[in-house]
Amino acid sequence: MFSALVIDKTPDYHASLQQLTDNQLPDAEVIVQVAYSTLNYKDALAITGQSPVVRAFPMVPGIDFAGTVLKSKSPTFAVGDQVLLNGWGVGEKHWGGLAQRAAVPAAWLQSIPAPLTAKQAMSIGTAGYTAMLCIQALLKHGLTPAAGPVLVTGATGGVGSFAVLLLARLGFHVTAVTGKTTSADYLKQLGASVVVSRETLSAPGKPLAKEQWAGVVDSVGSHTLANACAQTCYGGVVAACGLAQGMDFPASVAPFILRGITLCGIDSVMQPMPARIAAWQQLASLLQETDFALLSQEITLSDALAKAHALLAGQIQGRLLVNLQP
Repeated sequence: MFSALVIDKTPDYHASLQQLTDNQLPDAEVIVQVAYSTLNYKDALAITGQSPVVRAFPMVPGIDFAGTVLKSKSPTFAVGDQVLLNGWGVGEKHWGGLAQRAAVPAAWLQSIPAPLTAKQAMSIGTAGYTAMLCIQALLKHGLTPAAGPVLVTGATGGVGSFAVLLLARLGFHVTAVTGKTTSADYLKQLGASVVVSRETLSAPGKPLAKEQWAGVVDSVGSHTLANACAQTCYGGVVAACGLAQGMDFPASVAPFILRGITLCGIDSVMQPMPARIAAWQQLASLLQETDFALLSQEITLSDALAKAHALLAGQIQGRLLVNLQP
């Protein structure tokens, strides 16, 4: 038997902690003994039912996990290998990581890069991995610290926190945007040079505004993303990866055709494996031992139901690391 968080809709949509057996797992090449998972924004939407994230029932949520291979029918991974998984539709279409065991195709797994442990890998999780994909997009388009300040929206969230820290470590002057007035010290510990209120970006704005940002990492969407684009300097680049404010984009073409800015959409779910490996290798090289305690707080599987509501209410700072060890 193993513990799992299970979502069902019989008779009504609900999530509960259950005891399952191995024969209830999906049929897949590899079974992983999950040591750690995370609680992300998408997981919170799935658990609470506030958005139609789950596509099949019953469903174990959890869009990522790290642990040890327990059984394998694949030549790629052997029993005892340390692996991680992000995305691929787990927690939505296929049982995910908020359980002590997970059964998945071998093609969805990757080795945990040295020197990271399973705990550290999930302290990073999908949020840190997504932030790294955003930053790699900025760098690919030639952004350097000399180009000017970089804006990070939703800065106290998982993606935002990692984006602030990683950009600062790469030498960028980071302006962090947050709705949490008490989080300025936290963001400056991560490396933010300036902290501003989200109200400066969250309301409807002008199609074109004063040039301020050489680059942007946005996890918020809606008016915030539109205003960030309107304020991006000539030739600047914006990486968009989230929709915390909304999935609309009430903007104009002005920043694109008058300032030549680039808007990069960042998808972490179906990213090809070479890009995943590159992102994780760069994370392993940039992050330091002291970063993990600052960026994440550890909870248990039984805490996840209440924390999902707190996460959607904007009451969580940084990452939620879920310890699934017996």
